[in-house]
Amino acid sequence: MNYQTLFSGLVLLMFVVCVASRTVVLRRRGIRAMVFGETDKRDFILVAALLAIVYASVARSLGLPMWGVLLKPFWESAVPGWAGVGLCALSIVLLVLALISIGDSFRVGIDEKTSSQLMIGGMFAMSRNPIYLCVLIMLAGQFLIHRNIVITAAAVFFPLMIHRQILREEAFLKKQYGEEYASYCRKVRRYI
Repeated sequence: MNYQTLFSGLVLLMFVVCVASRTVVLRRRGIRAMVFGETDKRDFILVAALLAIVYASVARSLGLPMWGVLLKPFWESAVPGWAGVGLCALSIVLLVLALISIGDSFRVGIDEKTSSQLMIGGMFAMSRNPIYLCVLIMLAGQFLIHRNIVITAAAVFFPLMIHRQILREEAFLKKQYGEEYASYCRKVRRYI
């Protein structure tokens, strides 16, 4: 059993559980947090990419069917994989901190129907997009663990899609919060 690939699957599961549980908690408070794809149906491309990452991450560990060439690691050294495990662990810790920081303002997607307070404290004082940054750190860890063509393609494609989403959210936030958001942008970087 390869503990690195097992851990990578657990990290993906923890990401889903963190986001889903936060969404459920907010729904119980009467807050609709899942608004993904309502402003642009092309957002669902991210879902397909995420499913490919998940499948490629767990296929090797669980012996699921997939063309072997797609899962074959580029190199056999385990050292980068352990660095990837560290990045994946870091991404989970940072995700939990970011979810705590964002509080009731957490949304999956752009919520044009609800106004909430601009989050500028906690993790958002260090990065305007700490949750997306956690996804990117996790993806880098997944690449170091798996080192295959599927994860490599995802490591190129997914950040581009995330950046597209960030630009869309920034345009919305500029319109929603005006100078307050502009001032925040001057103080805090987009990523790190």
